[in-house]
Amino acid sequence: MNLRRLLAGLVTGAALIALVSGAIYLLRDHVPVLGLAVLYLLAVIPVAVVWGLVAGVVVSVASMLVFNFFFLPPVHTLRLQESSHWFALGVFVVTAIVVSELAARSRRRANESALLAEIAASLLEHDDLAPELERIAAEAAQALQVEQATITVGDATPTAEGERQPLFADGRRVGTIVLKGPRQSGAAARRRLLPALASLLGVAIDRERLANEALEAETLRRSDAVKTAVLRSVSHDLRSPLMAILTSASALARSDLELDQDDQRELVATILNEADRLDRVISNLLDLSRLEAGAAEPRPEVWPVDELVAQAIGQLGDAGGRIEVELPEESPAVRVDAQQIERVLVNLFENALKYSPEPAPVRVQLAEAADRVLVRVVDHGPGVSPDDRQRIFEPFQRGGDGARGAGLGLAIARGFAEANNARVWAESRPGQGATFVVALPSAGEL
Repeated sequence: MNLRRLLAGLVTGAALIALVSGAIYLLRDHVPVLGLAVLYLLAVIPVAVVWGLVAGVVVSVASMLVFNFFFLPPVHTLRLQESSHWFALGVFVVTAIVVSELAARSRRRANESALLAEIAASLLEHDDLAPELERIAAEAAQALQVEQATITVGDATPTAEGERQPLFADGRRVGTIVLKGPRQSGAAARRRLLPALASLLGVAIDRERLANEALEAETLRRSDAVKTAVLRSVSHDLRSPLMAILTSASALARSDLELDQDDQRELVATILNEADRLDRVISNLLDLSRLEAGAAEPRPEVWPVDELVAQAIGQLGDAGGRIEVELPEESPAVRVDAQQIERVLVNLFENALKYSPEPAPVRVQLAEAADRVLVRVVDHGPGVSPDDRQRIFEPFQRGGDGARGAGLGLAIARGFAEANNARVWAESRPGQGATFVVALPSAGEL
């Protein structure tokens, strides 16, 4: 036992002995003095419970001596007139020692149970076992009465020096605990605690293994889903424009096929349009890979938001004529990477145009809200159901009406928006189309 801890127990015991002696002094005229000796157990038991058996034995012997000196004739001496008093004091000391041992044992068992409960809770609370082992070993060292404890998981032989105790659970070795400086007095505690500790570690190891296997299975499932979606996209969105280009080019290259100028212009326009479509699909795939790899580092600058909207509309070609913009009197400024935010707006505009029947326009509204500038893109399409408002921003997810496309535009829009400290979300009411909102950081937010 630590010397300072023992001294604290003895000082507390001395104070309790003084209090009990005072109580006996007040009661000595009303109760037989020899029967009052049992009151000293009120001093012995708390000391034994808190500070252990050694402190409890010392306090019990000191209680006997104080009782003899002050209350048994001849008083103020350690001699006794009647031999029966010696027997009574001996019974008291034995009783006090037994009670001290029982109290100390109960305290140890309670501490051990609390330690195991805390370890179990810690292992259940944390998914990663390795960082918890060092803390668990430090807490277990005190209960096991050793200077230091080190826990390793698995069959590997630990490198730490000390007494090695294998930990078994369900007949299999789950780890090893290395005990440095074990005290002989803690042998019983080690016999009680080590099997329970091994069982807890075994359960935790199995739980971590199953969690890792489940994570690997989910990762493989997601990877297969992405591969399937990419293959579907490649098979349709790449093959379709390629077939159109090949067909048109083959027609132009045939010498036996007479084409007038209008037919030739139509075939050339088809080649150019399908080439542009193919270029957009490839660009989207490259943009998605950059976003998922974290390589889309923005370079923010201050831009008027109406200029960003105008440049995005300009990239749409003739389709941009269907977009109507509602501008405020003074255009707010935003701090963003212009090229990336233009991609966000272009993808939202193209999505709105795709789902709005011709010649219905797409409206773009600008507004300020606190430290954000809101760009709303309002279409006249079928709208978005509440269940799909998050799903449509995932890669390779198309709308529920079977519209063509790789399902990348909205995912890329959200990715570039988040890279610029912006947000994008969908709002919709049944039968009233959909509104996609981009909240851009204003130029005042640095």
